[in-house]
Amino acid sequence: MDVGVRLQSIRKLKGLSQRELAKRAGVTNSTISMIEKNSVSPSISSLKKVLGGIPMSLMEFFSLDLEPENAAQVVYRADELSDLSSGPVVMKLIGKAHPGRNLTFLSETYPPGADTGEEMLVHEGEEAGILIEGRLELSIGSQTYILESGDSYYFESSKPHRFRNPFDLQARLISATTPANM
Repeated sequence: MDVGVRLQSIRKLKGLSQRELAKRAGVTNSTISMIEKNSVSPSISSLKKVLGGIPMSLMEFFSLDLEPENAAQVVYRADELSDLSSGPVVMKLIGKAHPGRNLTFLSETYPPGADTGEEMLVHEGEEAGILIEGRLELSIGSQTYILESGDSYYFESSKPHRFRNPFDLQARLISATTPANM
């Protein structure tokens, strides 16, 4: 396998310049250039660091099908969604295999008493969602909001936030975050 050509193809597929990838990965532009030109053969740890700027795992890097004749998957059946569940909160990732994915799109289920944890979540980007069933508590910084079915939200996810279901009924949420972080 030609690692340099593969890295260049994936970088372009993700819409990143060499400079942007280098910045995200914490390496020099020349490092990216030399890998792509096969002037150097990166160690596994170096390649992993570079791929962290995409973000992409080593497994994805080596297994991603880059053949142009293979159309990107459009429809994802219920049993094809990636399960990212943690504790009682059920999270299903929609579109994991989509090339160039720029957002994380989730179907989330919070049974009564479930939450995202005592520690507030903080990550770069933006987050939006709509509650499609039940009630859910959303805390952003020191503010707490009660979402009812049909309510939605949109905020900068660099602000500490947490989701919790202190109610008696299950809550179902459809959410999206940018950049793709899962």
